[in-house]
Amino acid sequence: MSGTRSHGLDEHPTVLAELAAGRVEYRFDRRGPDTVVVFYGGHMRAGLSLGEEVFAEAGCSVLVPSRPGYGRTPVATGGSAGAFADVTASLCAHLGITEVAAVVGVSGGGPTAVAMAARHPALVLRLILQSAVGPLPWPDRRTRLGARIVFAPRTERVSWALIHSLVRYAPGAGLRMLLRDLTLLPVRDVMAGLRPEDRARLISLFSRMRSGRGFTRDLKELAATGDLAGHAGRVSQPALVIATRQDAAVRFAHAQALASALSAELLESRADSHLIWFGRDWPLIAEQIHAFLTDGPSRTSQQH
Repeated sequence: MSGTRSHGLDEHPTVLAELAAGRVEYRFDRRGPDTVVVFYGGHMRAGLSLGEEVFAEAGCSVLVPSRPGYGRTPVATGGSAGAFADVTASLCAHLGITEVAAVVGVSGGGPTAVAMAARHPALVLRLILQSAVGPLPWPDRRTRLGARIVFAPRTERVSWALIHSLVRYAPGAGLRMLLRDLTLLPVRDVMAGLRPEDRARLISLFSRMRSGRGFTRDLKELAATGDLAGHAGRVSQPALVIATRQDAAVRFAHAQALASALSAELLESRADSHLIWFGRDWPLIAEQIHAFLTDGPSRTSQQH
């Protein structure tokens, strides 16, 4: 298992665990006694990383399971966000983790993070949600119909092969195409705001993404908002919700609904797209996350 910092540029080694509930692929980067569990969203798996530097710099170990249908975790392992939250709690016990400093939900991984905080309060100390799907309908009808064709299990391999080729050999065109669905701003403005190193990281990330059977499963499961609302109402831990108003993939209203349901702090990112880690204010947000991890909710962030 890798013990190095994750910069989102390379594929990280992963491990398989055979648990009572089924097989789980995971990555466990050991650094210190405090552990953060990260649930990524669509098209991501345990071998990829995004924005984990903030946890590494806080000296935290990071546990990243591939959610059902992604990577080498079968769809059958955990039939819902709540069920996979229970699987992840079992994985923590399997690894000897008795306390989780924070569970982090990114985008479509948000409902699983909320469920884990709600169902395992003795294990989880804090909840962090980043561009996360909330208790509102998601996604819109056009996105749902398109995704069912492009990212269906029978077609996603070909779709991603084409995307991977495009971002490698025509990176400008590839980034414009992929960012268009992630921002409410003109995509040319988003592209103009990216630094060269940001472009390189995005190209590397997009060239490694896959949907497997996970994304179509997400579309079906996340259409039902009742479970998420129920879990959110049971969360008692301090929670931090981070989102940008320019997000076209998961609208800012999701963050507002989550903050309300969780009685949480809502930190507004100034990022140009769903990808808040590439916003110019990310270093300031990372400081807020670090403070939240060490001292509880920060006192200087804006409330909305």
